[in-house]
Amino acid sequence: MAVEQPVGTPVPQQGDQTRIHNIGYRSYDGPRLGRSYATRSLYSQSLRGAYGLGRSVKSKVLPMLLFVVMCVPAAIMVAVAVATKAKDLPVDYTRYAIIMQAVISLYVASQAPQSVSRDLRFKTVPLYFSRPIETADYVRAKFAALASALFILTAAPLLVLYVGALLAKLDFADQTKGFAQGLVSVTLLSLLFAGIGLVIASVTPRRGFGIAAVIAVMTISYGAVSTLQAIADAQSLGEEGGSGAIAWIGLFSPVTLIDGLQSAFLGATSAFPGGVGPSNGEGVVYVVAVLGLIAASYGLLLRRYKKVGL
Repeated sequence: MAVEQPVGTPVPQQGDQTRIHNIGYRSYDGPRLGRSYATRSLYSQSLRGAYGLGRSVKSKVLPMLLFVVMCVPAAIMVAVAVATKAKDLPVDYTRYAIIMQAVISLYVASQAPQSVSRDLRFKTVPLYFSRPIETADYVRAKFAALASALFILTAAPLLVLYVGALLAKLDFADQTKGFAQGLVSVTLLSLLFAGIGLVIASVTPRRGFGIAAVIAVMTISYGAVSTLQAIADAQSLGEEGGSGAIAWIGLFSPVTLIDGLQSAFLGATSAFPGGVGPSNGEGVVYVVAVLGLIAASYGLLLRRYKKVGL
C-alpha cells in the first residue's frame, strides 16, 4: 500500500548533485614589505593626489592652475630684470610667499580636505589600520605629503627667480644667499600651513565644510591681525617703543608668524606696518610659536586618528 507524502515535502533528486568549484584562491607567498613600504606608498599617493595626478582631469585643474599662478609673476619679474639689465630682483626671495599668501591659503583650503576628508566620509580609515600601517604612520604620511606639495608650490617660483637672476648676471653670492633664506622660509611655511590645514580638515568628513573652515581661519586671522597692527601703529606714532605691540599681535596669524620670523632671523623686509619687524628677542618667541604650532598640529592629528581608527 503506497504512503502519501505530506503536501510541500521536497522530492529527493536522483543522484549526487554536489559540485566543487575552483575559484582560484591562492595564498600569497611573495615578500612582505611591511609598514615602511605602506607608509611610503601612502605618502606618494597623497602627494600625487595633491596635484590631481592619477585622478580625473577635473581634479587637476585647480592645483595646476594655482601652481601656474604662483610661477607666472616670478617669470615676469625675471623677464623684466633681464630686459632692463637690473642690478637686483624686484622682490626678495623671502618676500615672495608673503605676497602670494592668498594663493597659498587657497591651495591649502582645496587640498587639505581632499587629503583627509574623503577617507573620513567614506570610512576607509579603519581599512588602512587593518594592515601593518599604524596611526602615526598614517598621520606622518599625510602631513609630509601636504607639506611637500606646499613646498613644491612655494619653492618653484623661487627657483624661477634664482635661475633668472643668474641669467641676468646678478651677483652669485647674494642671490644664492637670498635663495637659501627663501627656501628656509617656505619650508617652515609649508609645515605650518600643512599642519593647520590638516587639523581643520580632519574635524569634518564634508569636503565643502573643510574648505570653508580653512579659508576662514587663514583669511580672517590675517585680516584681523593686520587691522589690529594698523591700529596699534596709528596709536604709537610719536611714541618711542610703541611699535612693540605690533610684533606681539603678529603671533596670532600663520602668515604674520612666518613674516615676523623671517624678518627677525632671515634678513627679510617685514610687511608689518612701518616696515619694522620683531626684534631678535621677539623673534625667538616667533620661532617657538611656529615650531610649537607644527608640533601641536601633529599631536592633534595623532589624537584625532586614534579615535577614528577604532
